[in-house]
Amino acid sequence: MGITNQEYFLLFVASYLLVGALTPLMRKVALATDVVDNPNAAHKSHKQAVPYLGGVAIIIGIITISYSTSLVSNFTSTTFWLATSVLGPALILGLIGLWDDIKSLSPLPRFIAQSIAGMFTASVLVITNNVGNPTGSDIFDALITIFWIVGICNSINFFDNLDGGAAGTVAISSAALAFLALTGDQFLIAALATVTTGATLGFLVWNKSPAKIYMGDAGALFLGVLLATLTIRLEPNTNTQIGSYLTPIFLLAIPILDTTVAVFSRLRRHVSPFQGGQDHLSHRLIRAGLSRKQAAISLWLLSVVYGALAILISKTNSIFENYSVLAGAALWIVLFMLFFKEKDS
Repeated sequence: MGITNQEYFLLFVASYLLVGALTPLMRKVALATDVVDNPNAAHKSHKQAVPYLGGVAIIIGIITISYSTSLVSNFTSTTFWLATSVLGPALILGLIGLWDDIKSLSPLPRFIAQSIAGMFTASVLVITNNVGNPTGSDIFDALITIFWIVGICNSINFFDNLDGGAAGTVAISSAALAFLALTGDQFLIAALATVTTGATLGFLVWNKSPAKIYMGDAGALFLGVLLATLTIRLEPNTNTQIGSYLTPIFLLAIPILDTTVAVFSRLRRHVSPFQGGQDHLSHRLIRAGLSRKQAAISLWLLSVVYGALAILISKTNSIFENYSVLAGAALWIVLFMLFFKEKDS
């Protein structure tokens, strides 16, 4: 089943407008119910309380547009269950994230929920033969899928520490993913990635510096599972196996870099990796002299570079693809070394 370019554009516009309209409404609800992020911990960098529930607007927007489109355009039970296999686990994690935003859960329940979502998604993908980069072993495919989903879920959650940083980066990654899926005739992935791009940009209008609302764990966990599932399902059109394996990693290279730097810096200081701190990429950029807005733009630009590399390695010959892979990997290592050697806080 194909989707026209006009229909993709309409998906983008509809999700952008719906989430853009829902976000200020959720902001009012958050303020009325006191669901806010208070700057009451050392790792908080904002000065005044900022309402949560932006993630609820994102979740409602993506699910509404996705299922509405399924109902009015070539709807089949197969299409419904394929969409649900992606959106279902993301919704469950989003609801757990919402509970965390309201009640402040400890890390263990969140990790257990992420692991369960990873195992469910891995089972569905392996059973239905929908792993984009299969290893040839169902066991390895399942383990890699679980590790990827839990890892990316935490990466997006960790990365949401700067006004507009996570929303803009997810939008860029989703746009690149949509292009790769579209050119590879993977229409479900392309459609959901397009909706995600529109939704996160609609939210970004209200989340850019100075942020009027945060997505909270509800939005971060929902988007983390959604992106992890879509990228693991993607079948890259590359000439080499290493290019195929690195495509989803490049699409999410900056959130992965942020998590890696933060976790290793905490281990270096003998503190829990799940303990909050001002050791993320955004904090380091701000300590280096950038404003919050400049730090967000810098992270967006790095995401654009890796999104472009992910697209480039699927559009070139084997030799140039290998050079692109090496350049992307080398840049990531250099960035890690530069950020990691900077004083933690």
